[in-house]
Amino acid sequence: MTLIKSISGIRGTIGGTQGDNLTPIDAVKYAAAYGAWVKQQREKDNYKVVVGRDARISGNMMQQLVMNTLVGMGIHVIDLDLSTTPTVEMAVTMEQADGGIILTASHNPKQWNALKLLNKDGEFLNAVEGQKILDLAESGEINFSEVDDLGKITKNQAYIDLHIDEILNLPLVNVEAIKEAKFKVVVDAVNSTGGIAVPELLERLGVHPVKLYCDPTGEFPHNPEPLKEHLGDLMKMVVDEHADFGIVVDPDVDRLAFVDEKGEMFGEEYTLVAVADYVLQNTKGNTVSNMSSSRALRDITQKHGGTYTASAVGEVNVVVKMKETNAVIGGEGNGGIIYPELHYGRDSLVGIALFLSYLADTRMSVSVLRKTYTSYFMSKKKIQLTPQLDVNALLKAMEEKYASHEINTIDGVKIDFAENWVHLRKSNTEPIIRIYTEAKSQSEADTLADKIISEIKEIANI
Repeated sequence: MTLIKSISGIRGTIGGTQGDNLTPIDAVKYAAAYGAWVKQQREKDNYKVVVGRDARISGNMMQQLVMNTLVGMGIHVIDLDLSTTPTVEMAVTMEQADGGIILTASHNPKQWNALKLLNKDGEFLNAVEGQKILDLAESGEINFSEVDDLGKITKNQAYIDLHIDEILNLPLVNVEAIKEAKFKVVVDAVNSTGGIAVPELLERLGVHPVKLYCDPTGEFPHNPEPLKEHLGDLMKMVVDEHADFGIVVDPDVDRLAFVDEKGEMFGEEYTLVAVADYVLQNTKGNTVSNMSSSRALRDITQKHGGTYTASAVGEVNVVVKMKETNAVIGGEGNGGIIYPELHYGRDSLVGIALFLSYLADTRMSVSVLRKTYTSYFMSKKKIQLTPQLDVNALLKAMEEKYASHEINTIDGVKIDFAENWVHLRKSNTEPIIRIYTEAKSQSEADTLADKIISEIKEIANI
């Protein structure tokens, strides 16, 4: 059982003991620290925070704890109830709120939950802001409001509709072409809030959705991370239904992957590549993805005359680099699309709409589209951490071992070889070291990952 306190939020497993797990007491503690931080940002009479959640089983309990903690601090709450992470992000700016909280553990299994924290721009907090909240949580100096100054909770469940409205109004979303194409698409929403939002988006685009695991009960029918090994049912149903392709999102709808008409994975890394290809054909500019993402985005960016930049891992780091470089599209290779024309947040819904527009414009099948891109193959492995492991020392040792190669240490250690690369970093969301590799074949990527893992274990003597 685990509680992870980091700048990206408070994440842990439900139940157990306070301070070691994400218990009700911990939820209140960190919600209060966030509320105190919100009040420090600017002096005003009324504060407002947007709160929404994915459908996981603990979500309602966690949301009630968080909302009522904020009420106790004199902060008004806009309750979106079942929602998506990108919807909450957009609602913050639409409401001109002071921040937002999403109760979701993203791709983690059902025993996990988390408080994802947003600033007044509907964007994730940076390292300085996140650390300030962690410090406030431990300070014991949080003041709550007197009875006449308590906040209020206002329920508003219109924001998924409003989010979709904004997507349909984007110039690059070709609504008429999509409707004329009469697509049929299978949707696996892992029984979370994507089961509400994705079919509605598709129906408004004139697409026929075939629903698979779209009942938002929080009872995940498979591991919720949208990887090939978890998606056998979706791959089979696409073929059985003679669908044009399949869509899978994670529980909070900020990661997106596709299955082609043959029931084969399009490739999670290629979600961003394909959407960027479409955007760059119509809007000249630059792109950004994190250091663990495929070289394929760099290739497609250079093809269209733009400049590609790699950021540290983490949505907030991608967003900062996108703003610095005026990127027109960016995101993360885990299927996270950030399209600043809509907002600076990973958003599966806008990714779906742009992907459909590309297919409708070109009349290509999904399998044919995939063949237009250089094939890179990735291996994503991990080493479980124990208290005895000194991660920083391990990474430093690997950096020194490969000092003759191109090394980047802005986030862990990335080693660039001529034909492949490896990225080693400590996860912000799980007690693991991630080992990502990429090469021109799967066997090469796997072999490189296994070699690096063996070397790490030898250095660590495990």
